[in-house]
Amino acid sequence: MSVIEAPRTPVRPAPKRGPNLEKWGWIYMRVSGVVLIVLIFTHLFVNLLVGEGVSAINFGFVAGKWADPFWQWWDVAMLWLALIHGSNGMRTIVNDYTNPGTVQKILKGALFGSAVVLIVLGTLVVFTFDPCPAGSPADLLPSFCSAQ
Repeated sequence: MSVIEAPRTPVRPAPKRGPNLEKWGWIYMRVSGVVLIVLIFTHLFVNLLVGEGVSAINFGFVAGKWADPFWQWWDVAMLWLALIHGSNGMRTIVNDYTNPGTVQKILKGALFGSAVVLIVLGTLVVFTFDPCPAGSPADLLPSFCSAQ
């Protein structure tokens, strides 16, 4: 009678310690996508359908919106979520289509750098925006600006 040997089980590497960044990136993409849908469609509804519609959008309209901290934070949340969401998606594409090494590190570094620059500049624009710039024609300024 012959004995069948037990199958050899491959030795598994020890589980990696620390946070699973890929898992959290995947979760972020799903959550941020849902939140972005709400933010963007509300933004479009308020800007294009409420009031006079698209014909009312000008400097004064934007200045009036950004005079309210609520809309400043709304637009900054959209900016941050969209840029991080898009950068994470591009990082995934870089991972899929390049081999690990120098090129991949350079591409990921460029993605990270451009996302940081755009987030910083966009945030500065929103929070340092002057709704009543000196020397502007009165017909272009929002109604709350005093005549200069």
